[in-house]
Amino acid sequence: MIEVSNLSKRYGRHLAVRDVSFSVQKGEIVGFLGPNGAGKTTTLRMLTGFLPPSGGSASIAGFDIFRQSLQARKAIGYMPENVPLYDDMRVREYLYFRARIKGLSNSDARSRVSNVIVTCGLEAVRRKMIKTLSKGYRQRVGLADALVHQPELLILDEPTNGLDPLQIRQIRELIKHLALNHTVLISTHILSEVEMIANRVIIIDNGKIKAADTPQNLISEMRTAGRVHCELQISADIAAQQLANLPSIKKITSEPLTDGWTRFTLWSESATDTRESIANLAATHNYPLRSLYRHEATLEDVFVELTRKD
Repeated sequence: MIEVSNLSKRYGRHLAVRDVSFSVQKGEIVGFLGPNGAGKTTTLRMLTGFLPPSGGSASIAGFDIFRQSLQARKAIGYMPENVPLYDDMRVREYLYFRARIKGLSNSDARSRVSNVIVTCGLEAVRRKMIKTLSKGYRQRVGLADALVHQPELLILDEPTNGLDPLQIRQIRELIKHLALNHTVLISTHILSEVEMIANRVIIIDNGKIKAADTPQNLISEMRTAGRVHCELQISADIAAQQLANLPSIKKITSEPLTDGWTRFTLWSESATDTRESIANLAATHNYPLRSLYRHEATLEDVFVELTRKD
């Protein structure tokens, strides 16, 4: 559905996107992640035809986005981060207007508008002025706009931006439903949302692709997967020396608590679990142990690991 090869964008001396290459297959939900200024939005704007590239190539549904721009854009439903809406139009009127702009006939436009109003849960506000809508409903109108011409590909830039937790959950369920009939490329800062709905994630930083894989595979490769926390009632210096001698330990930090207890955090080799060794050490030396658990890595850990500056 999307094929990107060595795509670049330069603003004067600043190279915002550097030889980016990736692909998205039909039917996938792919999270496109990166810190602020990483090149996410610039890449999306090039894919949707809003910005010309400085180098490289890209195609949407088999159409080159530069040489066959009109055909490629017909296959795309784009929802930008800040959805531009006409506040003085009613919801149904606006969507009909957008459908006609996108080339639908009068009858097709009316049919599609009725369809997306139901799909996006806009029945209760279809006759309301857009300026009276809440942030959540405005996002739904933007999503309906992206869907109205039945595109094969949905590109969503921060679709839950500014929403409350309940609205975020509603938009997440809506995106999962839409993915049954559309390929979805979604850019967001809410990593837990991506982890729940995405088949694959692409992480970009400083204009370069840092990783592209399933969330599960990326998590399993992170060193944070080998992080263990424990609380021992023993001198921090003595315990730290003994813990450091355990197999696979790479780093230890300690935090003093009350009544002589110390909380230790141990980093070990990826895919290792040192809990049994720690428990055996405490039992052997009769160290009181009141807490021992392994940190379960998340997509957020992967993101921090790949984009950290130290």
